[in-house]
Amino acid sequence: MHDPLEILKSLVRDAAVAALGPEYADVDPQVRRGQHADAQADLALGLAKRARKAPRAVAESLVAALPPNDLIERVEVAGPGFINVTFASSWLVKAATERLRDPRLGVVPAPAPERITIDYSAPNVAKEMHVGHLRSTVLGDALARLLEFRGHTVIRQNHVGDWGTPFGMLIEHLLDRRQQSSSDYEVSDLTAFYKEARRKFDDDPAFAERSRRRVVALQAGDAETLERWRALVDISKRYFETIYTALDITLQDRDVAGESFYNDRLTPLVAELQERGYAREDNGALCVFPTGFTNKDKEPLPLIVRKSDGGYGYATTDLAAIRYRLFDVEATRLLYVVGAPQTQHFSMVFTAAREIGWLKPPARAEHVAFGSVLGADRRMLRTREGDSVRLVDLISEAVARAEAVLETKAPDLDAETRTKVARMVGVGSLKYADLSNDRVKDYVFDVNRMVSFDGNTCGYLQYAHARIRSVFRKLDAAVELGPVELPATDDDAARAERTLVLNLLGLGAAVDAVETTLEPHRLTSYLYDLATSFTSFYEKCPILSSEGAMRASRLALAELTARTLSLGLGLLGISVPDRM
Repeated sequence: MHDPLEILKSLVRDAAVAALGPEYADVDPQVRRGQHADAQADLALGLAKRARKAPRAVAESLVAALPPNDLIERVEVAGPGFINVTFASSWLVKAATERLRDPRLGVVPAPAPERITIDYSAPNVAKEMHVGHLRSTVLGDALARLLEFRGHTVIRQNHVGDWGTPFGMLIEHLLDRRQQSSSDYEVSDLTAFYKEARRKFDDDPAFAERSRRRVVALQAGDAETLERWRALVDISKRYFETIYTALDITLQDRDVAGESFYNDRLTPLVAELQERGYAREDNGALCVFPTGFTNKDKEPLPLIVRKSDGGYGYATTDLAAIRYRLFDVEATRLLYVVGAPQTQHFSMVFTAAREIGWLKPPARAEHVAFGSVLGADRRMLRTREGDSVRLVDLISEAVARAEAVLETKAPDLDAETRTKVARMVGVGSLKYADLSNDRVKDYVFDVNRMVSFDGNTCGYLQYAHARIRSVFRKLDAAVELGPVELPATDDDAARAERTLVLNLLGLGAAVDAVETTLEPHRLTSYLYDLATSFTSFYEKCPILSSEGAMRASRLALAELTARTLSLGLGLLGISVPDRM
């Protein structure tokens, strides 16, 4: 059973074809919740100029051409050409009752499941994760969960930075300090250690040269160099795991496919590019020049696949990665959850992959770009010292603030329960604040607003779920649910009940929209509207004091709301407590 708004959209589109002709099959009706009816279709105003008719006349012709259906009970043209629709109560009741028996709550499996790779998180070895890793990690994990639920095979790819010049610096600095092993260092020590090595690399030409040679030794498989490199990587992996556990992220060690993973693939890749005549030398470096990219002087813009010193850079690794994901993993949809500043780079890589002949239908690659996390001054969020804010500190701050709010809002919770709920609210709020924003836009990190129980926040949705569970705790073990009924009256209570039913039927459409657009805020917006409509229903439609069929129906709607909130937030990686 689909969202009635989506069905209405299809009916109006069919009506446009019937009334105006087959050339109107491409129309996209704007359908929204109505103020004076269940829904309002806004199509006539846009079609009027194209059809060379008055908007109201177009609307009337569309209404007359609506195909026979069980969904629409009443339809009328309003204003200059709006189409107001009232849905049949019998259809809504049947749909809601069926939804109550559906464990997937209307989210149907994808008709053509795909193999999908998702490149996300990508922290750097020997450095702590910071606020810059938050969005990639949270967005990528939410998309991975949702696409898996739709039935796709999702292959997570954590493209960690674990190769290249930085490791030459780190290993040389370790040797200079005559350390036998880096295992004595925690990641926080390694972060400071990295800064020391960086300063040394910048200030000491001899050290810089030794570091470059050490990189060559690393790439050549020198045993001593590899031993120290592996120690750095292992310590970092253990640290990454603590962050992923704290954030409830599904990435695991098996998902790591960092820069080092592609090292043995780089030389054969460059040879293939040369054999195909796609790469050519430019100022001593071997480059490819994807079509359509130029610099400010209108000269072709290169992707350097082999540097003049014989080394390889990010472009070579990214080309190797896209080739691996297409031919070894056999993915048909490649997602890259990486910040917006990398838009041109990935456009060039994707274009090159298409021109080489690797990336061709049905396979496609998509850059899931996102904006930055800002401080109150609307600049990049940083510490007072100007450093990037550590991700572990953001998590701790959100959880601590959530616990403080719960002490006031839920004083009856025992200490153990409050601690557990505070982690759900704090971590959930951190994720929700990110996911509820349009991902391409920057947003301001405001922990007090994030953990609030008011407005479009995670706490508001979690509280709605907990409120429903508290209703059922007050009932006997045997609770009769449904079937759903809608009253024939037209008072505030009836309208609140009807609005809740309409919202409950929209989860599948919201999930479909995220799968297509890769914009999780479409799902959070739906869940917020659902929670808001439940709050109105809860205030205007007494549950426990009602009786008989009305009580069973209202309990069914409450139960369906709780399940929908739990499933919807779960697809985003957010847990819902039963008590708050």
